Amino acid sequence: MRIEADRNVCIGAGQCVMVAPEVFDQGEEDGLVEVPDTAPPKDRAAVVREAELLCPSGAITVHED
Repeated sequence: MRIEADRNVCIGAGQCVMVAPEVFDQGEEDGLVEVPDTAPPKDRAAVVREAELLCPSGAITVHED
């Protein structure tokens, strides 16, 4: 699994951080999505997919390897 986050599309709603704080973060200055590890462990797959679905702007894309 690989996560792609488009900061140009992100609106800073923070849904991803609420669902998966161990995977997603928000920039301190702009509040936009950050993904410190774009290839999280497999045990995080369910919450990563949920974050993708809940993102109101569609800024998160999950690619299966």
